[in-house]
Amino acid sequence: MAEIIITEFIDQSAVDNLAADFDTVYDPTLVDQPDRLLGMVGAAPALIVRNRTQVRGALLEAAAGLKVVGRLGVGLDNIDMDACAARDITVCPATGANNVSVAEYVVTTMLTLLRGPAYDVTQAVLAGDWPRTDAIGREGSGKTLGLIGYGAIGRDVARRAAPLGLNIVAHDPLLPANDPAWNDVSSMKLGELVASSDVISLHVPLTDQTRHLIDADAIARMKPGTVVINAARGGVVDESALAAALKDGGLGGAALDVFETEPVTAESGAHLADVPNLILTPHIAGLTDEANLRTSDLTAANVRRVLEACS
Repeated sequence: MAEIIITEFIDQSAVDNLAADFDTVYDPTLVDQPDRLLGMVGAAPALIVRNRTQVRGALLEAAAGLKVVGRLGVGLDNIDMDACAARDITVCPATGANNVSVAEYVVTTMLTLLRGPAYDVTQAVLAGDWPRTDAIGREGSGKTLGLIGYGAIGRDVARRAAPLGLNIVAHDPLLPANDPAWNDVSSMKLGELVASSDVISLHVPLTDQTRHLIDADAIARMKPGTVVINAARGGVVDESALAAALKDGGLGGAALDVFETEPVTAESGAHLADVPNLILTPHIAGLTDEANLRTSDLTAANVRRVLEACS
């Protein structure tokens, strides 16, 4: 009987670590084989997933022996936390393991979008056109970066952006006004931040309160040329409204690393096709070689700790 089932990709060293002491099944294709997975979970006490495996409903019902879910990442919207709590199933996110990767993605993408035209003229340069005036972009220095959500990742973004000369502001109603984190940035109400920022980066979970937090109305309040980056959760940004604003020139650029439907299909992503100044990446902001190793090792350690405590 498998003691640990891993349904999505993980660093092999973490698999080897667990397999040394537990019967471990690692098959990253299991996420796309739900019927096979249902037939395997049975009495397995541990399940390790990323963001695509839906740990809810039929899967939880089938996993009668489940004691711990290791999450290779931090978002928990693919896990029924209430159902897990009701059954005393411990859920272990890899808190902090990919913060640096997400923060670097945001800063890099921000500067790329601001300087954007410079990176779109490769073929023109090779053709001898020398389009210098067409390649003029904008600097980050002196711009206002608005962070919606000021947890650990938002703070890492702020620490990296401040030395570049950006003015950092943030909105986070869950962070107490006397928290020392506010010593480094200005706290703003959401409407004020949206209206005054040159770049807006999202760092909030997907909840009923944050779904389509950035919608057509919010975009209409933004300054002309504002850049929007969502490396948090799909659904926080109204993708159709964002695409429309980019097409009509109201926004200066945007990047989406997360989507309302993942993986994106030709149908679900049709509204994002042929949109100018839009960068799309496949939920990769928090995934680098280094972050994958940290996330895998931390998740393996979390799962091992729970299993050993239960034995």
